[in-house]
Amino acid sequence: MSELLIWAAIAVYLLAALITAWRSRSGTARDMSGYFLGNRRMGGFVSALSYSATTYSAFMMVGLAGLTYAGGVGAFGFEIVYFAGVSLVAIFGPRFWTVGRRFGFITPSEMLGHRYASSVVAVVVALTSCLFLIPYAAVQLAGVGYLLSGMSGGAISFTTGVIVATLLALVFSWISGIRSVMWTDALQALFMIVASTLVALLVVHGLGGFGALFNTLASEHPQALSVPGSGLFSLTTFLGLTIPWFFFSLSNPQVSQRLFMPASLGAMRRMLLGFMVFGLIYTLVSVLWGFSALVAFPGLAKADLATPTLLASTHVPPLLGVIVMVGILAAAVSTIDSIMLTLSSMIARDVYARARPSVSERAQLRCGVWVIPLIALLALAFAELQLDLIAVLSVAASAGLVVIVPAIIGAFFWRRGTAAGALISILGAGGAVLVSQFSGFHPLGLPPGIWGIGLSGVLFVGVSLLTRAADERAVDFMQAANGR
Repeated sequence: MSELLIWAAIAVYLLAALITAWRSRSGTARDMSGYFLGNRRMGGFVSALSYSATTYSAFMMVGLAGLTYAGGVGAFGFEIVYFAGVSLVAIFGPRFWTVGRRFGFITPSEMLGHRYASSVVAVVVALTSCLFLIPYAAVQLAGVGYLLSGMSGGAISFTTGVIVATLLALVFSWISGIRSVMWTDALQALFMIVASTLVALLVVHGLGGFGALFNTLASEHPQALSVPGSGLFSLTTFLGLTIPWFFFSLSNPQVSQRLFMPASLGAMRRMLLGFMVFGLIYTLVSVLWGFSALVAFPGLAKADLATPTLLASTHVPPLLGVIVMVGILAAAVSTIDSIMLTLSSMIARDVYARARPSVSERAQLRCGVWVIPLIALLALAFAELQLDLIAVLSVAASAGLVVIVPAIIGAFFWRRGTAAGALISILGAGGAVLVSQFSGFHPLGLPPGIWGIGLSGVLFVGVSLLTRAADERAVDFMQAANGR
């Protein structure tokens, strides 16, 4: 594909997104709630599109398509398990929203610090989120790098693609915080779902239709349609990928922070329903991309090149290919800027403000704004390492974050949960996950994601039973969560 066409498409996308971001401004945000939560006044439609764009990133059209290419139909089962996990929002979403309004929480880590009456809990959750989310942001940058490099035949380098994505995310984050991010997310979500669906149908038609596609898979790549598949998936691998992904909506703060933002519980319900429709369509489209690439280009050196190779091929007209490319770029950028905003708010609110208790809200906001580029630079440096499959790296990040889930569940449903239990479960299990991932040591052959949540749950319950809970704080918090 022509390098000029690619840059022209990126320029048009940038112009449209900048206009949308600028028009979303409603004056300069003067406090943390305005900049990071949109003053808790986001409507259901925009929230649904933004939640979708934040959740479904380069992981889908590049990562999930690559996972399907490498592992077959097991990739679809993996993503459907995540999709089922979104049902947790129906249980926890109203509770997050209610306590957020009642106590003025800005971040999920601040919420946990309040519930367990411990500023240390808030700091540990914030730093743990940074530790595991920066690599996840890097995954999105890497997705853009692979995309632009693959579609241009190497004319645009991987590093150039990563830098482009980083700069775009910085611009959208800085214009007016979460308001510009949510409105550009909405634009990006509509763009990516329409373009990718239409072009996926065109590719399948070019390969002879759905019947011909699956007949070719059955005859030439039967392992792609079988369980556990072509060697990538086994039962333990599948569980190791899916268990952390199931809890994604709770464990990833850039997603759970969105639960503080809707204007009402009705808006939250519309957000969840809209996301479910969007997610099902996008999952089917991404898996179709992976299967189509396997039929059209078997034997690719790197599975994550499945989508870029398909888009740059004769199966997709250049203009349509570059439209889908921009949709994937938009999906990655929407996730990156959301991660940067969330992590910067956690550093400002739960680290900086707790180290200096007398600091003003304005000073916290300034700290958060200036932390954003630092996070971007760290993600960029990590992306340059070009490690492993995008999908596997994404789940590795979730395997680390899942250690926070027992403390979140306990905050709302177990009065005996204590600060010591939360701290030991997060630090102990988080450390075990890191050791397992870097050393390759998997006790009993179980991957880090399974050990992470299991060990965290045992430590949280065991230590909580041996220590004293802040009963009054716990009762007050739980009553507020239940609307009493």
